[in-house]
Amino acid sequence: METKTDIQSIDNIELVFLTIDDYKEIKNAMQEAYSNMPESYWKEQHIKTLIEKFPEGQVGIKVDGELAGCALSIIVDYSKFDDKHTYNQITGNYTFSTHTANGTKLYGIDVFIRPKFRGLRLGRRLYDYRKELCEKLNLKGIVFGGRIPNFHQYAPHMTPREYIDKVRKKEIHDPVLNFQMSNDFHPARVLQGYLEGDKESKEYAVLLEWDNVYYEKETDTAASKKTIVRLGLIQWQMRLYKDFEELMQQAEYFVDAVSGYRCDFALFPEFFNAPLMSRYNHLSEPEAIRKLAEYTEDITKRFAELAISYNINIITGSMPEIVNNNLYNAGYLCKRDGGIERFEKLHVTPDEAKVWGLQGGNTIQTYDTDCGKIGILICYDVEFPELSRLLAEDGIDILFVPFLTDTQNGYSRVKSCAQARAIENECYVAIAGSVGNLPKVHNMDIQYAQSMVFTPCDFAFPTNGIKAEATPNTEMILIADVDIDKLRELNQLGSVRNLKDRRTDIYQIKRTGK
Repeated sequence: METKTDIQSIDNIELVFLTIDDYKEIKNAMQEAYSNMPESYWKEQHIKTLIEKFPEGQVGIKVDGELAGCALSIIVDYSKFDDKHTYNQITGNYTFSTHTANGTKLYGIDVFIRPKFRGLRLGRRLYDYRKELCEKLNLKGIVFGGRIPNFHQYAPHMTPREYIDKVRKKEIHDPVLNFQMSNDFHPARVLQGYLEGDKESKEYAVLLEWDNVYYEKETDTAASKKTIVRLGLIQWQMRLYKDFEELMQQAEYFVDAVSGYRCDFALFPEFFNAPLMSRYNHLSEPEAIRKLAEYTEDITKRFAELAISYNINIITGSMPEIVNNNLYNAGYLCKRDGGIERFEKLHVTPDEAKVWGLQGGNTIQTYDTDCGKIGILICYDVEFPELSRLLAEDGIDILFVPFLTDTQNGYSRVKSCAQARAIENECYVAIAGSVGNLPKVHNMDIQYAQSMVFTPCDFAFPTNGIKAEATPNTEMILIADVDIDKLRELNQLGSVRNLKDRRTDIYQIKRTGK
């Protein structure tokens, strides 16, 4: 019996275009996925034809180099089919002659995940890819016939329409239909005699649709595609949690929420895990924060799992961490492809050094992600313009700043400096902080925050340089789209060009080489 794959054992998840060299793995994966229909697998000529006709539509997802599942699609002129079509008709009797680059809708031919990789939300990634492809190709939407494999259990006393209605109401569980509806596909009608030989579904299927809200009718006007990145900022409420699990349950709630809006990044604040120090309030401040540091490894592992499960890049905020008996303020970038990278606070405040014994880190770096190059500075670090300038010279598009401030004075310093960084470095800056109070944690009594996303100030951006802002001192999430292409235009055609107009002939900023 094949066991499920453990998230913690995964090093890399990769979405790939299929090639005919993958056929043996595709066949084996289908036989595993459709073990109750062992002969239901695509022949080599079918895969070859699909790849030749529409390579972008045939993708696989690999876990540590092993094919975990696939999604196969074609583009059809949907006006040539009515809503009562069969699988045989839509595929041109499996020749895929119905595919046309001038079609109106993306039609899902197949999606499957091998049993041992289920539970990792890999199917969701494949559907997300289809949605992105649909938007990229400016198609009206996605449509496909979804099987209802549990229907045979209810067929003697229930019509397909009644079955679907009960699945929708959560009175009946259907693994396929439930999954598809949870991924924003809505049932349009029942298809009778859809897939020949599908005994489990009694040859019924549900016509499922997803509409592309970004679809635009073609015009003679030239239009360029924009690169949009969606940011999810968590304005975290400091409150007492009974244990580690309860804290992480709240963290997962927020990850789930921003992931549900298809965010590319989730940003947590600095020291968001401070409530766990309440159980150590009988100790001195330096001892208590070192106790808090004991949770950092486990929190990072959990965030790494959530990044994979929810298909989102997570910036963990920051946490105390002990390295060679030295106490640092560090955090992690947990990527949705399984990668993990560390960042550290370079400038500790006088209070952090005096009360906790924190030391500043030594590493200045940028991070490559599937949404471009980013930088991360923790709180006080953003008040030193040299750091962000070095990151800008390395090509960042977005600067993330997890912070923790107790007073409005402290917050104003972070806010004002972060906004300046966006202007002078021609990049987006996202800041996220904590609100509320912790009466049972020494040196963490009160917090003040208003999470925000800043932009440069020019005609293509908001006039005040603020893309989005949260309500002050209220627990909430803030979601904002940032357009990377606008940064490129600004760099070349902006009213002012801060990066290009630097007088490097009379001044420079450089690393010391430490």
